[in-house]
Amino acid sequence: MSAREALFEHTGRDDIILPFQIDPYGLRGRLIRLGPVVDHILGRHDYPEAVAAMLGETMALAACLAGALKYEGIFTLQTKGDGPIGTLMADITSDGEMRAYARYDADRLAAVDPAAVAERSVPRLLGGGYIAFTVDQGANTDRYQGIVELEGRTLSECTHSYFRNSEQLEAGVLLAAGRMATADGPAWRAGALMIQRLPYQRDLPGRPSEDEYDENWRTAMTLMSSGTVAELLSDELSPDRLLFRLFHSEGVRAFQAQAVIDACRCSNTRVERVLRALSADELDELKQDGDVVVVCEFCKREWRYDDAALAALRDSEALPSF
Repeated sequence: MSAREALFEHTGRDDIILPFQIDPYGLRGRLIRLGPVVDHILGRHDYPEAVAAMLGETMALAACLAGALKYEGIFTLQTKGDGPIGTLMADITSDGEMRAYARYDADRLAAVDPAAVAERSVPRLLGGGYIAFTVDQGANTDRYQGIVELEGRTLSECTHSYFRNSEQLEAGVLLAAGRMATADGPAWRAGALMIQRLPYQRDLPGRPSEDEYDENWRTAMTLMSSGTVAELLSDELSPDRLLFRLFHSEGVRAFQAQAVIDACRCSNTRVERVLRALSADELDELKQDGDVVVVCEFCKREWRYDDAALAALRDSEALPSF
């Protein structure tokens, strides 16, 4: 087995976070390839094309940013805006379990200029608002959250703004999502490519001068920007070959890939715990044809409770443990 084959032995070449490093430039990066995961998640919802595409980009970006962190828990990326697409949300656990959903106003979205829809314009589709990045490592740890305004024409530009304003780090990001022709028919795919500049270390042996370091960063950004949407979304161009195509002259090294899987965390116990906490009036508001109906926003799984089942919940003494 070759080194390239071993790199993807356990993960495959789709639905992965592939970390890499460009040694001479002191740069780290992640390449994200989402295939069946993004197709299955988007396939559960009847989203308009623009909403599905932007949610696909959000999923790729969430995986990209999470792959840069060391954490045990859940990384969440969420946008909130006053535009036709009010919410985009994707989260991924440290084990690679991903889920996502969107909220939008169909009438307002239909009125947006098709050119703005085609370029996935943040100002026209998301409007004014914010983008939030949250790391939740459980009840006994502090939650980290970074929030910045939606500043930029695209989600990539909004991410650049976040790094500049909140992290004082330089990073470049390419995002892509679309419905592509595959061997099994049209399917949604998404991808992301990110490089991050590490702080300059003056006392490190062999380190280039600061001027050379700055020039190396500009070169790396130019090389990254030469990547195309077709390359990011291709199911034929393998991830390691894409990295080689972009950065081979600069000494790129790829590391072990992490798998991303489609997995929702909804459950009977979680739903029933919420229902026990609701008042009779609040439960009535959830009723459809006499039954209380609960639908998971992420995976669209549905629960139905008639009056007898609700009475049994109210009469139960112990709350389920998580």
